[in-house]
Amino acid sequence: MDSSTRLGAHPAFRTGASVSVATGLYGISFGALSVAAGLDLWQTVALSALMFTGGSQFAFIGVLAGGGGGAAATGAASLLGIRNAVYGMQVNAMLRPGPALKPLAAQVTIDESAATSMAQPDPYGRRVGFWTAGVGVWVLWVAFTVLGAVAGDLLGDPRTWGLDGAAAAAMLGLLWPRLSSGDAWALAVVAALVTTVTLPVLPSGIPILVAAAVAGVWGWAGARRPGSREAAA
Repeated sequence: MDSSTRLGAHPAFRTGASVSVATGLYGISFGALSVAAGLDLWQTVALSALMFTGGSQFAFIGVLAGGGGGAAATGAASLLGIRNAVYGMQVNAMLRPGPALKPLAAQVTIDESAATSMAQPDPYGRRVGFWTAGVGVWVLWVAFTVLGAVAGDLLGDPRTWGLDGAAAAAMLGLLWPRLSSGDAWALAVVAALVTTVTLPVLPSGIPILVAAAVAGVWGWAGARRPGSREAAA
């Protein structure tokens, strides 16, 4: 059996390929919502190809759709993207990519590639899982973003289809599975209250940054509590 066959039969490769298809399909919704938020096709594709982190991208267009400016949208996206720096340190320690591969590894370090890699029991499997999921998701995410953006253009006025509020709904869908503990629910309620209170008095897009700052303080305080392993996570 040659090396290509061994690679295709490896469980890490199959997992990475499955994750790539499942995640890439979400690019359709991002492309359509980005166009609905006012970005053109090329701006939308650039976000997927260069920013390439789904939560940050949805946050970016969500702020724009709500009337926020570029600075507020970038701030919200950056806060959500901080986790990728943590993944990057973990991936670098596990895979030890060479100098030529480090820029590419950094670009495709996302939730899915990091999780697929960390789930493998051996070094070879971790490398296969990381690169299969990372590159696979990137290719399909960009391709389906183009499809969604073109479809969004064909739909016309997004308000006709109710898409003007869909970016917020997409962010809620990303958040919902993480509300698996009492602490997570309490933080979500506090962040929602902070956003509601500050929304009438602050420029559009800024309330979400204030709520994110409150969440950061909450997490920092929880991590400092003795024995608070769940809060630290």
